[in-house]
Amino acid sequence: MPHQEPRPTISVPGATSHTLAPREEGRGREGALRYLKAGTGAPLVLLHTVRTQAEHFRSLIPLISEQYTVYALDLPGMGYSEIVPGASYDEPAMRAGVERLLTELDLHDVTLVGESMGAVLALTTAADLPERVRRVVAVNAYDFRDGIARSGLLARVVVGAVLTPGVGPVVAGVEPKPALRRILQGGLGDRSALRPDYVDELLRVGGRPGYPTVARAVYQSLPSLIAARSRYPEVKAPIHFIYGEKDWSRPTDRQANKNLLPAADFTQVPGAGHFIALERPDVLADLLNTAV
Repeated sequence: MPHQEPRPTISVPGATSHTLAPREEGRGREGALRYLKAGTGAPLVLLHTVRTQAEHFRSLIPLISEQYTVYALDLPGMGYSEIVPGASYDEPAMRAGVERLLTELDLHDVTLVGESMGAVLALTTAADLPERVRRVVAVNAYDFRDGIARSGLLARVVVGAVLTPGVGPVVAGVEPKPALRRILQGGLGDRSALRPDYVDELLRVGGRPGYPTVARAVYQSLPSLIAARSRYPEVKAPIHFIYGEKDWSRPTDRQANKNLLPAADFTQVPGAGHFIALERPDVLADLLNTAV
């Protein structure tokens, strides 16, 4: 019997699932990319965080789909996008996946909205494709040292072990539900915003053949995300940074981006943590809907 790829267990109201076909490029094979599409209006692309997928925006999509045609991408190798053996998951490779979505669907006048790692990719994609991007909303940009290890002691131990040569691949393949839940809750001001069915969905994706290799490579990609900050000043579109009051970034990290981009807008969400799309989708929706 042929192997059946798992399918998402979470449905997003009004959204349908689509796939961009794989392609051969100079850097090698680029795998199929899955994305959700919903709504009508100007295009808006959602880019998810480390260790998540398009369903990360399950609560936000219905709030903005009357104003926008929403595209929520599973970044390369993540969610239900294809896992290509030996593929890179550094910032340029992940950005290439985002740019494929914009160019292959021929999207223009795009609002790019990214959270965490997705925020960095939104900014660098805007730098590469200024003719296609109208605006960038960067939520809790993941461009600082330690990254998810700042979630708490458990995250520091687990991520440190995943990155350790030799044992790292073994640790990456073992993901107990209580550990994943605690690490993700460390990114929330309101821990109840992490719904049990979402944790189950992430664990289901984590069981895909080859996914532990992807997860380890994504954690290893943090230096390339930090290095990508140097490209922020190339962005010609208006930029709005949003930070949760309790985000893993420190005041000095946020101030560094203010100094780098003095013309950008900055908003702090009281009480929120790193995953604002989970706990305060209403804040993001209000900001996006008033900007149409």
